[in-house]
Amino acid sequence: MTTQLTRAAGPVETEPVKTAAPPARTPRRTSPWTPWLYLLPALAVLGGLLVYPVYQLGLISFLEYTQAQVSGGEPTSFQGLGNYTALFTDPQFRQVLLATVLFAAACVVTTLAVGCSLAVLLTRVRALPRLLLMLAALGAWATPAVTGSTVWVFLFDPDFGPVNRLLGLGDFSWTYGRYSAFALVLLEVVWCSFPFVMVTVYAGIRAIPSEILEAAALDGASQWRIWRSVTAPVLRPVLVVVTIQSIIWDFKLFTQIYVMTNGGGIAGQNLVLNVYAYQKAFASSQYSLGSAIGVVMLLILLAVTLVYLRLLRRQGEEL
Repeated sequence: MTTQLTRAAGPVETEPVKTAAPPARTPRRTSPWTPWLYLLPALAVLGGLLVYPVYQLGLISFLEYTQAQVSGGEPTSFQGLGNYTALFTDPQFRQVLLATVLFAAACVVTTLAVGCSLAVLLTRVRALPRLLLMLAALGAWATPAVTGSTVWVFLFDPDFGPVNRLLGLGDFSWTYGRYSAFALVLLEVVWCSFPFVMVTVYAGIRAIPSEILEAAALDGASQWRIWRSVTAPVLRPVLVVVTIQSIIWDFKLFTQIYVMTNGGGIAGQNLVLNVYAYQKAFASSQYSLGSAIGVVMLLILLAVTLVYLRLLRRQGEEL
């Protein structure tokens, strides 16, 4: 009887059984030293490969350290700022410093112009020419500096180089004159440096929404106006990165100048700071003066790096 009444009335709804919720887990407190423990191996490697050599460089720059002190014939004496005073009162050092700044500026400007122009060109050509240009640029980028410098010296050789024959220059020597030698080195530096700028700027252009560029084109803006008023402002963080890195690379140039001008040119007319420091330290055995030049370069590049980091931080705040 009871079963029949239940079936007639339909299924009886039962309340769900409430289960007790598991206790909430309290977050584990991490020690403030935990991140440093993870960074400790990298800091140890950087300390051995960077901090200690910089310390030794700065220490030697305050000492009288020549071949006599290296061989143990004379004791090492503390000179204070004497090496720096001798350095900044040397007319050749001031001339080399000015030449380094001007040459690095010319390399940076030319590299940015070539790299940005080719990056825009990559967005205008078809897939196959784009692939060939990218492969050629990456080949130039991957070529070692010594190999590339040797090839360029051969190309512009006054006796066997094909460039003089094509231009009808006869036996003109590019490395004899000061400015022609700097121009030759500049071409090689731009050749091996523009791929980085080209690839980076091209990636930045591809990240720009196409609607913005199409709207500018519909408004009647020329390609140059689109680049100057639309593309360049959007690419400002990318341009800041490639500019600062190009300054750092070109300011500490050594291999191209040393190989292509045979150690700094005739009577040192093509010296830059890195080659000048090498000559002072190893050719003249004035290790203290070479170290002082290295410290000056380190401070200049550190100032450029701080400006770079400040600009990056400002760009990050704006974004």
